[in-house]
Amino acid sequence: MGQSRAMRIAFMGTPDFAVPSLAELIAAGHEIVAVYSQPPRPRGRGQKLTPSPVHAFADSMGLPVFTPDSMKAPDAIETFRSLDLDAAAVVAYGQILKTDVLETPRLGCFNLHGSLLPRWRGAAPIQRAIMAGDRQTGVQIMRMSEGLDEGPILLSEIMDIRDDDTAATLSDRMAHVGAGLWPRALAAIERGGATPVEQVGEATYAKKITPAEARIDWSRPATEIDCHIRGLSPFPGAWFEGPDGTRIKALMSRVDEGSGPAGQVLDDSLLIACGRGAVRLTRVQREGKGAQATDEFVRGYALAAGTVLA
Repeated sequence: MGQSRAMRIAFMGTPDFAVPSLAELIAAGHEIVAVYSQPPRPRGRGQKLTPSPVHAFADSMGLPVFTPDSMKAPDAIETFRSLDLDAAAVVAYGQILKTDVLETPRLGCFNLHGSLLPRWRGAAPIQRAIMAGDRQTGVQIMRMSEGLDEGPILLSEIMDIRDDDTAATLSDRMAHVGAGLWPRALAAIERGGATPVEQVGEATYAKKITPAEARIDWSRPATEIDCHIRGLSPFPGAWFEGPDGTRIKALMSRVDEGSGPAGQVLDDSLLIACGRGAVRLTRVQREGKGAQATDEFVRGYALAAGTVLA
C-alpha cells in the first residue's frame, strides 16, 4: 500500500488503548500538530493529578498537548480551527465531538473503534463482547458523524475472541492491530481511494459498566459466568462475597466439570457450582490485597468445599 504524504493531524485519545495508534502515526511520518486528551485526574493514594496514558506518551515525544474540559466550549473549538488540519485521528478520546469540530479538518475526523459496528456502539465494546460470549470482534476505522459510532466504515480487521481472553488481553491485541490500520486508511483517504461503507444490521450498545452489574450471579450458567469474569478483568473486576463478607474479585476462570447448588464451593481449589455446570476460579483478589493464583489464595483464605457463596 502506498504511503500518503505527511499530513497535518490532530490526535485525540486518552487511555492505554490509544497509545499504539499515536505511536504508529508518528512512525508513519505524519505531522502530529496537536494531541488532545482528557484532563489529568487525581490518582493513587495521594490523589495526585496524573496525566492520561496518551498525554504522558505525547509529552515524552515532545508533542503539544491540549486537555480542554469540553470540546463544545467556544475557545476549544477556536483553538482546534486554528490548527489548519488535514485530518483528526480519534481513539477512545472520551468526549462527544460536535459538527463544529468534525467539519474543521480538510478531510474530516476519523475514529478507531473496537468492535464490528453496528454491534457494540458506545463506551465499553471490548468488555461487552466478551461478556456476551461473542466469538469474533474487530477493529474498524470510520468517518465520524455526530451520532454515537454511527459513521460509515473505511477499513476493518476481524479478530477472534479466544477462550482465555480477558478484557485486558483482547484490548491489548486490538490496540496494536487497530494502530496498524491508520497508515493504510489515511493513505487511501488522502488519495480519494477510501470507499465509506454504511453500517448495516441491528445496532447494539456497549453501555458503561456499572459497579452493581459486576457482582457474580451464581445462578447463571457456567459459560455465562466465565464470560462475565473474563470480560470484567482486570477492571472493575467481577466479584462475590466470602462467608465473612469479604469482597473477592474473580480475575480469571474457566468452565470446568462439576455440579451442585448454585454458589456451592465443590473442592478446595475454587471450583464453584453455577446454575448449570461449574467454573474454576484461577486468579482472584481479596479486598485490600494483591491478585493471586488460586493455590496461593486458598493458603491465606480458606473457602472449604461445601461452603455456599451468596
